[in-house]
Amino acid sequence: MQIHRFLLLIPLLLCTENALAAQLDNFKTGPVFNDFGPTAPVQQTEPVPANTVFKLAFDVAKAAEPGKLNRSIESAARFINMHVAAGVPIENIQLAVVVHGSASLEMTNPEFYAANKDGLKNSSATAIAQLQEKGVKFYLCGQSAAANGISNADLLPGVNMALSAMTAQVLLQQQGFAINPF
Repeated sequence: MQIHRFLLLIPLLLCTENALAAQLDNFKTGPVFNDFGPTAPVQQTEPVPANTVFKLAFDVAKAAEPGKLNRSIESAARFINMHVAAGVPIENIQLAVVVHGSASLEMTNPEFYAANKDGLKNSSATAIAQLQEKGVKFYLCGQSAAANGISNADLLPGVNMALSAMTAQVLLQQQGFAINPF
């Protein structure tokens, strides 16, 4: 009897999976980052004014799965793509990414990363460089760096070493940055 019930659920599960795949087809990359940062168009009830200025800090603590872009870092690209597509000039978007915890190694150069990740490649490094080209600032928690044996010489170009993630977040807040709660 239990197997019969399960077999009846299979078509429902397949329909749900197909519906989800169709919804995900709405997500596209661009207009700023074409290789990552997909978003979906939204018919807004209260559109974002084009003269809006955003100052937002992302908190990244969890490492990406091996071979994948860190989803929290990709969120910064999604934020930019989404708002530029909605009509906000990129000059009005100031983002900072504060990294700590297990994500700390993603802020390191290829040699250090590979030496500490069984020879693997840092799959977030290219996205970090592209985000930096658009003005996104990256800060590594110095306490997490110390815990992982990371020195300033081990960092990717342009990554800033902060005293701590907490310090970086407070200083960014004092500069008018909101903290992304996601």
